[in-house]
Amino acid sequence: MTRLYLASTSPARLALLAQIGVEPVVVPSRVDEPAAVEREQARLGREMTTPEMVALLARAKAEAVADRCADGIVLGGDSSFLLDGRSLGKPHTAERAAARWRENRGATGVLWSGLHLIDTRSPDRPSVTRTDAAEVRFADDITEEEILDYVASGEPLEVAGAFTIDGLAAPLIAAVSGAPSAVIGLSLPGLRLALAELGVGLAELRAGR
Repeated sequence: MTRLYLASTSPARLALLAQIGVEPVVVPSRVDEPAAVEREQARLGREMTTPEMVALLARAKAEAVADRCADGIVLGGDSSFLLDGRSLGKPHTAERAAARWRENRGATGVLWSGLHLIDTRSPDRPSVTRTDAAEVRFADDITEEEILDYVASGEPLEVAGAFTIDGLAAPLIAAVSGAPSAVIGLSLPGLRLALAELGVGLAELRAGR
């Protein structure tokens, strides 16, 4: 039996794990994400790509809690939406969310999902990082009324790209190419493959509930 520690309070990631029968121990990471990105970009001497950024933040979240999770697998995750060459995280405000949706209308973007696993059962703490992408195409006839109604729900304020595909925005999304779970918050196919690199099967995590 192997316990999974989730370095996140994301309801979407919790729901995805529950969907596959895994009930993780939630250990909030409290990572200063803008500061972490700024430090890494200063080290690199350039702006990070979206997949680099989600991988960095997923790793930072997992590493931030690893010392408190000494007997299992630690999972950190991060997501960002790439649209017209810009990485879009959570809008946080209704004004930004509405502006994002006016840009989304008729557009196609890529949702990047990063995950990082640390096996704290071993003294050398082996780890795995993965990034997965899914293409999202929005309906081209979304009205201003629909945008304002969706924003008023509050749903898009704290999710990457200001949308979800498993909630109120679902009727406004024309197509998704790639793993839907990656768009929701955590690539489940990617998680399976990353766990396999550590020699862990999903069944072991379910048995560890």
